[in-house]
Amino acid sequence: MRISVDGLLVYFPYEYIYPEQYAYMLELKRTFDAKGHCLLEMPSGTGKTTTLLSLIVAYIMENPHIVRKLIYCSRTVPEIEKVIAELKHLMNYYEKQTGVMPNITGLVLSSRKNMCIHSEVSKERDGKIVDAKCYGMTASYVRDRAATDDSVPICQYFEGFQAEGKETTLPPGVYSIDDMKEFGRERNWCPYFMSRFAINQAHVVVYSYHYLLDPKIAEVVSKELARESVVVCDEAHNIDNVCVDSMSVKINRRLIEKSTTGVHTLEKYVAEMKDDDRRRLNDEYLRLVQGLKDAAMQRETDMVLANPALPSEILKEVVPGNIRNADHFLSFLKRFIEYIKSRLRVQHVVQESPAGFLKDIQQKVCIERKPLRFCAERLSSLLRTLEITDLTEFGPLTV
Repeated sequence: MRISVDGLLVYFPYEYIYPEQYAYMLELKRTFDAKGHCLLEMPSGTGKTTTLLSLIVAYIMENPHIVRKLIYCSRTVPEIEKVIAELKHLMNYYEKQTGVMPNITGLVLSSRKNMCIHSEVSKERDGKIVDAKCYGMTASYVRDRAATDDSVPICQYFEGFQAEGKETTLPPGVYSIDDMKEFGRERNWCPYFMSRFAINQAHVVVYSYHYLLDPKIAEVVSKELARESVVVCDEAHNIDNVCVDSMSVKINRRLIEKSTTGVHTLEKYVAEMKDDDRRRLNDEYLRLVQGLKDAAMQRETDMVLANPALPSEILKEVVPGNIRNADHFLSFLKRFIEYIKSRLRVQHVVQESPAGFLKDIQQKVCIERKPLRFCAERLSSLLRTLEITDLTEFGPLTV
């Protein structure tokens, strides 16, 4: 069905359109023309997804100078796959009506766990383990080591993408998770990194809320997306929960114990490196004196431990002197963990502002505010210097 919505020709891939769907399109069109925000509600089962995709794709094709990209956020993988299926149906309808497949690229971005095609790593069901094993084969220092030692395992799909994928544009079409995995197998490219690279060129990107709302992920994934984008949050009443989850940390005694174990393990690694290769620790110290400007370059693959909330500011500053030295930093972490452990012994509920927390920690264990801001990047730097490939043991330290 071809319909005119306030002067815009829209291809709707079904024979009948509900009045609610047409009204929905009309409000969306007016919102785009006004370059504003819009909050819409439709009854369940009235085809919200198809209505929205039909209108926005038509608007992108008619007004590419105003809207270049649709970023569609949903909650779960099945919901994301449903959106991609509807987009495929719409593109097929365009081809049937016009005889030409639209020059539109749509794709899904999901986690490594859902997109990995490595024969061993893809068998894992725990996302953190998949991330750690992926890091263990794609980190820059692992690949440098593999260049001179054939026994060091690396990912053939990541190497294939690095060699060829970045120079190639993803062909127009609509790609589900399975489509990206199949395309990756055919080209010998990693589907996950291919998706991350291709979202900048794609016209339609479908992913989870967290890729846009969680600062740890958004800093790495969504920062470079075009400003001329339409952002759709499906089931928008879930946004507040997603924001709360993204900015909340749940700490229990088990996590504290694992964090303590992780620090002890790092102390052993540092002691061994002092005996075998003290130069690397000295080089790291000099880098930290200069600041963390090179940290942004490391994130393309070594992003598992990205800084939580304010990286752009942090990377321009110099790391405080009391955590530059590896031993001093680990002592700092132990003091911080002991402080958190003491707070868990409280038997009653405590509500405290960030300013109150910072004042209390300074009074009790002499930890100032500034070093805390650098802890995430400082830990990432230390793990890179120690060239640790299995990060699963250190996950609790990054919470």
